[in-house]
Amino acid sequence: MDRDTSNQHQYGVMETTDRNTDFSCITAILSCFVLSVMYVAGLYVWGSPYSSHHPTVIKQRFFSVFIMSLISPAFLYFGINEKVYQKETIWELLGLRWPGLIQAIVIPLLLTMILFLGPICVQGFNGFWRLYAEPMYWLGSIRTIIWWRNVVVAPLAEEWTFRACMLPLLLQCFTPTTAIFICPLFFGLAHFHHIVDRVKVGMNLKHALSISCFQFTFTTLFGAYAAYLFAKTGHLVAVFVVHSFCNIMGCPDLSEVVAIKDPLKRAGLFSLFVIGLVAWCFLLTPMTNPRLFHNNLFWYKSFT
Repeated sequence: MDRDTSNQHQYGVMETTDRNTDFSCITAILSCFVLSVMYVAGLYVWGSPYSSHHPTVIKQRFFSVFIMSLISPAFLYFGINEKVYQKETIWELLGLRWPGLIQAIVIPLLLTMILFLGPICVQGFNGFWRLYAEPMYWLGSIRTIIWWRNVVVAPLAEEWTFRACMLPLLLQCFTPTTAIFICPLFFGLAHFHHIVDRVKVGMNLKHALSISCFQFTFTTLFGAYAAYLFAKTGHLVAVFVVHSFCNIMGCPDLSEVVAIKDPLKRAGLFSLFVIGLVAWCFLLTPMTNPRLFHNNLFWYKSFT
């Protein structure tokens, strides 16, 4: 084969490879989009006249996300490159594995608690810690269906669909950093469905939209953090525990600190918000080292 023919052959192989990669990326993004639409559509398929906090609506949505949780892995199973299955099982890709399980429960939660150092101290200042120490508080909570939705069902179903089933698909054709920032966009956009719930209870559309835009920003940032944790730990339980904790804590609110009259206490609590954020930034990489979790799933070059 002469040089020109050889160059043409190599160019043809590269061109074919590029086309296959582009097709894989388009397929992955389309699969994630379809999963998001199906997840949200399942919440409204019942056409209930009640608000999203009504027990009947919550139970109906529990059933919807249960069915969706059964369907979601099929997108991963049929969408992942066959070469990946030569190294890992579908269960491992979904974050269901034993090695590093205890570390995956404890370390990401501890890291997230450091990030929430300010809000945790504010709760202690307000006396919430004493409430958490009361057994009756927890007994009363677990008897309410809203608690189960916020702390168990929603975090588990969302992390299963939007992280475990989506992120491995995106990692086939994107670098880990790119995939980690693309994945939460679907998660954030999915939360725009709350506009319907807010309008249904009487809120005007403009106000509902502004709240949803803020929620999109917050959930997208959290989604990027959760995707990062999932990729680094290789465990579904890591992001589930962190998601549940964040739902309990809610969005950090500085208004309580601003309302404190004592300037020393106010300055001290403000500094704890800053210390928590700075400490989290420094500890993020060492505390999510894949070796701590016996994880080599998502960071090897041959994944693409």
